[in-house]
Amino acid sequence: MLLSGADILVKTLIEQGCDTVFGYPGGQILNVYDSLYKYRNEINHVLTAHEQGAAHAADGYARTTGKVGVVISTSGPGATNLVTGIATAYLDSIPMVAICGNVPTTQIGTDSFQEVDITGITLPITKHNYFVNSVEDLADTIREAFRLAKSGRPGPVLIDVPKDVQIAECEYKKQAPVEKEKPFAAKDTRIEEAAEIINSAKRPFIYFGGGVIASDAQAEVLKFAERIDAPMGCSLMGLSAIPTNHPRFLGMQGMHGHYASSMSMHNADVIISLGVRFNDRVTGNREKFATGAKIVHIDTDGSELNKTVSSVCGLRGDIKLTLQKLLPLLNENKKAEWMARVEAFRKEEEKYLDKREGLTPRKAILTLNKHLGKNTAVCTDVGQHQMWAAQSLDFKTSRRFASSGGLGTMGYGLGAVIGAAYGTGERSVLITGDGSFGMNLNEMATAVRYNIPVVVIVMNNGVLGMVRQWQTLFYDKHYSNSVLERKTDFSALARAFGADGEAVTTPEELDESLVRAFKAEGPYIIDCKIDKDEFVLPMLPPGGSMDDIITKIEVEL
Repeated sequence: MLLSGADILVKTLIEQGCDTVFGYPGGQILNVYDSLYKYRNEINHVLTAHEQGAAHAADGYARTTGKVGVVISTSGPGATNLVTGIATAYLDSIPMVAICGNVPTTQIGTDSFQEVDITGITLPITKHNYFVNSVEDLADTIREAFRLAKSGRPGPVLIDVPKDVQIAECEYKKQAPVEKEKPFAAKDTRIEEAAEIINSAKRPFIYFGGGVIASDAQAEVLKFAERIDAPMGCSLMGLSAIPTNHPRFLGMQGMHGHYASSMSMHNADVIISLGVRFNDRVTGNREKFATGAKIVHIDTDGSELNKTVSSVCGLRGDIKLTLQKLLPLLNENKKAEWMARVEAFRKEEEKYLDKREGLTPRKAILTLNKHLGKNTAVCTDVGQHQMWAAQSLDFKTSRRFASSGGLGTMGYGLGAVIGAAYGTGERSVLITGDGSFGMNLNEMATAVRYNIPVVVIVMNNGVLGMVRQWQTLFYDKHYSNSVLERKTDFSALARAFGADGEAVTTPEELDESLVRAFKAEGPYIIDCKIDKDEFVLPMLPPGGSMDDIITKIEVEL
């Protein structure tokens, strides 16, 4: 079948099982958009308000489905507008394919209008990227990009397609969707070493991250915890992998993690790390991190082993397959003394929970929990609201939490929740702050145009909350440019976009508002008024360790 490069591109996306793409047209990608029109009954395109929003939507779609998210842009500023979204996906290991148009190959390097070296720009933030010189290479390049994006440690791949390649013709032959590279378990000798260390543990702790979700290893992790009688904690990226109410699950660990989870990890004698990085938000002062523990680290990416903390046993391999081979080698025994100590940490944590009356951040999240269905996806932006959500949200199903962890991208949430709604096919929720929401609220136009059922809860405190918290505690209350002093009426803003919205000041009002929001046909904004001096607790101070954990703040404001 003789087709143009643009037709081949779209047909190959359809061939690879892509049902939805997000993007924004422009001069150097118009041929592809003409093909998207031609094949509009086979593939859905969502027109966003900005390319960054499109990249975040593809990311949210990928996180909630496990499929490869696809975003399309034109050259120059269209391509560079994708960079933040690509970097967000890269640092969180999210499978994405970004397709950019470019000027014709004869004009490359001549500073043509809207020409930019997007492959050079994105080289550090992609698993790989491609500049397609010939239409004959286009279909196989797309197939290879899909395979690479979802294989091993997932991540974004970029394909740069010059305009003349989109116009040129060649034969196209449909192929089956590519399979990801076959995963493999860690070496038997390493698994045996790990089993010996784990069997000797008196105080084991399981620490898992997004790698468990990517590997679909949730069942194996639960069997593992039962076998060795261990509590579990997770990174931000690991949230939703295990149901929140599981009796062994202590919640997120780290700088703003649950007290019981962080203290159990700090007091363990063996930490089994599954598909997770030991970044600074987890360890605090690395010289003081888990000094009494042996670390067994399993990860599909060998470069993560011993990168930031030293492990006595590093296993490179797929989490699911490695655990399946490890489980039969483990002794099944109860650790009553250790579990009693963990329970004491839980009781201690209860003392620190915010149980004040009124519309506190924790009360707002707990109120939301009552309205969440088993399949409801929740996305966040970045800041205090992100940590409050991570601490108190109730998850029942895996892949139902999307948040920017590694890059910490303010403005991520609205695009992501649009992608999540398409991915799950159900109403999705965004928890954001007035600072983060202000960065990309233009995507409300997208949500309204497509009547996407999203509920947006703006934790509105009139300040950049996390910045202000640090300024309060560590910068002598010098509130330099963290007070927004904006007069934005978010409920009026919702109506201006064509959505519904309202403001709430009490838990009762929020509860009633959520009833209306979850019944609404399209997007709904709830302006949730909270105090500017709310803090995220617990908290590790900069350069501190778990011995320095802050559970209560008494500051004269």
